[in-house]
Amino acid sequence: MSKLIYLDNSATSFPKPDVVYDFMHSFYKKHGVNPGRSGFDAALETEEVVANTRKMLTNLFNGGGDHNRLTFSYNATDSLNLVLQGLANSGDHVITTMLEHNSVLRPLYHMQEEGRIDVTHIPFNSDGFVDPDDIKKAVRKNTRMVVVNHCSNVIGTVQPVSEIGKICREAGLLFVVDGSQSAGAIPVDMQAMNIDAFIFTGHKCLMGPTGIGGSYVREGVEIKHTRYGGTGVRSAYPRHLDEYPYRLETGTLNLVGVAGLNAGVKWVTEQGMENLHRKEMALWSRLKAGIEKNENVITYCAGSAENHNPVLSFNIEGFEAGDVGTMLDVDYNIACRTGLQCAPLVHRHLGTEEIHGTVRLSIGPFTTEEDVDAAIEAVADIASLRR
Repeated sequence: MSKLIYLDNSATSFPKPDVVYDFMHSFYKKHGVNPGRSGFDAALETEEVVANTRKMLTNLFNGGGDHNRLTFSYNATDSLNLVLQGLANSGDHVITTMLEHNSVLRPLYHMQEEGRIDVTHIPFNSDGFVDPDDIKKAVRKNTRMVVVNHCSNVIGTVQPVSEIGKICREAGLLFVVDGSQSAGAIPVDMQAMNIDAFIFTGHKCLMGPTGIGGSYVREGVEIKHTRYGGTGVRSAYPRHLDEYPYRLETGTLNLVGVAGLNAGVKWVTEQGMENLHRKEMALWSRLKAGIEKNENVITYCAGSAENHNPVLSFNIEGFEAGDVGTMLDVDYNIACRTGLQCAPLVHRHLGTEEIHGTVRLSIGPFTTEEDVDAAIEAVADIASLRR
């Protein structure tokens, strides 16, 4: 089999830097013990790595002075459930967008179905951006929270969270940002952007492994408990602890995941987030220009590289997206993602829902010009079959 051309980095970045694999192995082999439960040296050294990772991510997002409010979970979906269900009260109105992933849409849907909240979905324009004024106009007397996907996993547009955050802060609304696609790719400044809760996953642009994610919750924002269990601290106390990180962390952490995330964040920082993004967007522009030369190829919300991540969604007229993905895989050994990409409202708004979504190509730090050129040639070959 020829070399795999991996263009599915929006799903998970692959491969990871060698330092991530190496540190996960060496850390877990030496420090695979429970932190915070015992006082022996290995446990204390393990806790030091966990605490250091909290501090690095807190600084990366400029969350605030208390790094213990950076809590770990399985992934962004896990943390979004904890945050959204922990913040929403009965009778609340929540504003979100049509750009959201199911990790936001489904928790809100279930709470609305149960009669606990009411939800408004703000559309995006033809370029793929939400107008902050539309969010401002949607505010009601009982609006409590605004939830926004920082960067779309389907079309790659980066939303104006600073402007939205300013509106939320002035209106006294909680502002929750899903940073699954932005953390590690573009700068995030929670304080400047007035973000109350920022949710991240480790296995995408932060270059960590799967099974690790988390959130940073601003001081002064308290989340109701929705999970209870062991913390290793004050075990005789019957109630689950209120302070962070225990408020949102129950049971044993995914230590090897934290270790991989630790190494991934260090690698991204050393490489320079802006440097990585600049290189990836140059490849995105090359990819976009190449496949748009085909008359029967349609791209979506890809007019400009500004405020964009290296994600390109397209269709070939006369072909199902899934069939194009199969041909790219089987005939050209190119890995991509097809369908609705867990974001059905994006496709409803784009008009691609009825044709079963799009083909999505997403570039990562280890994508090369040769990879992009191979994808351009493959798409041209498939498109030529329509003539």
